[in-house]
Amino acid sequence: MTLAILCPGQGGQHAGMFALTGDAAASQPLFNRAAELLGHDPRTWVREAGHEALHANHTAQLLCTLQALAAATALADVLPPRCCIAGYSVGEMAAWQIAGLITASDTLALVAARADAMDAARQSRSGEQGLLFVRGLDRTGIDRLCANREAAVAIVSPGDAWVLGGMRQALAEIAVQALAQGAARVVPVDVQVASHTRLMADATASFRRTLAGARIARAPRPGARLFSGIDGEVVLNAAPGAEKLALQISQPVQWAACLEACIEAGATAFFELGPGRALSQMVAGAYPGVDARSLDDFRTLQGARDWLLRAQSLA
Repeated sequence: MTLAILCPGQGGQHAGMFALTGDAAASQPLFNRAAELLGHDPRTWVREAGHEALHANHTAQLLCTLQALAAATALADVLPPRCCIAGYSVGEMAAWQIAGLITASDTLALVAARADAMDAARQSRSGEQGLLFVRGLDRTGIDRLCANREAAVAIVSPGDAWVLGGMRQALAEIAVQALAQGAARVVPVDVQVASHTRLMADATASFRRTLAGARIARAPRPGARLFSGIDGEVVLNAAPGAEKLALQISQPVQWAACLEACIEAGATAFFELGPGRALSQMVAGAYPGVDARSLDDFRTLQGARDWLLRAQSLA
């Protein structure tokens, strides 16, 4: 078996997201570091926070990265050294850490800087920004809806599934027209910035400067096959990879290409680190013969360990 590890972006955070990882001894330094950055212990805070606070951009990016890193750390004894790794949106930051390019502590600090840069870019423009999910229209139809509006494709997923980013007024107009044109599903995404669109160009420039001063290894660790979000290509060298990591903030994420690259690399099982099940469900829909699970599918860490070990034994 070749395992593909998937790191989610924001949107799936929830009150019980640290139920399995919060008490794992190996993950304690991560929660301590996150508490420094957030100003409170994330394990107790998520259980008490309201919806709006839980989905604030800065907090959401840190929480989702923390969960992915905590899960990978807690399950490190059963994650194979040879694997594919891909991250969805801010999940690409966690993917870089799991691939051995950045320390966990530095990854959390970089995610905080990334979120701050995106919030600054949003605040520099008047009006509210957001994301919109649309399924069931082809690319031509999607591009036509976005034309002459402050909106663009932000994420390309399998099966004519799109996340559009832009100004909320433009997205609201697109939602009405998409349904009128036969879209199977149209729903706002609970994210407050126009991620992966030109509206985040200033954030790309800011984060590029931050990455230039970061401690990053020259290449992923042996056995780690890391894929870049904006083109699905393998990251072989950290320097050009870091430039793509900065560009990813203001350019579309080619998630369908990332999943296809994992399949072409021989992935026969996918494991989503959580929070949420969105990525594993995408895999199941696009590749029905491939086993795909999320940490959120399990009631205990041992259950996840058993599945990972069983999947590897079937190789």
